[in-house]
Amino acid sequence: MTGFFKNLFLYSAGHTYSNLSRLFLRLFTGIMFLQLCIRQMLNFDAIVPTFDGFLGMSPETSITVLVIIELLCAVCIMLGFLTRLAVLFPLVLMLIAENIFMASPASDPNPLFNFQPGYPLMFIGIFIYILLAGPGKISLDYIIAAHFTESVNDEAVLDNA
Repeated sequence: MTGFFKNLFLYSAGHTYSNLSRLFLRLFTGIMFLQLCIRQMLNFDAIVPTFDGFLGMSPETSITVLVIIELLCAVCIMLGFLTRLAVLFPLVLMLIAENIFMASPASDPNPLFNFQPGYPLMFIGIFIYILLAGPGKISLDYIIAAHFTESVNDEAVLDNA
């Protein structure tokens, strides 16, 4: 019986599924961020009057740019394509969202970021993890890197021949 527990704990402590875990986290985060994007598209008319716009753009254009960035980044994160670059834009967006939540009273929700306080912090933590850990082996980034590494190794072998 002690052999069972020993194997159970030693196996679970020594074997990790980090690539599968990163895939799950990327998919979960991408779906959650995609859901946020879709909610903003559906509530576009309610958001426009409450938003000032940024970088000299009209509110409609600003929100459209935000939604496109969210959509593209969510898809890239889920696919693991340009992952570290793809999390930078949403990371900045969530930092701004958290700043808006901290500056506004709790009774005055901002419809642009249509979620409860605390969500931006959750996204910030996940995006920082993905930024540091990378997408893992189950990603387009890994496949592309493996292809280029293989091409470079093939060229080196041909040069040495």
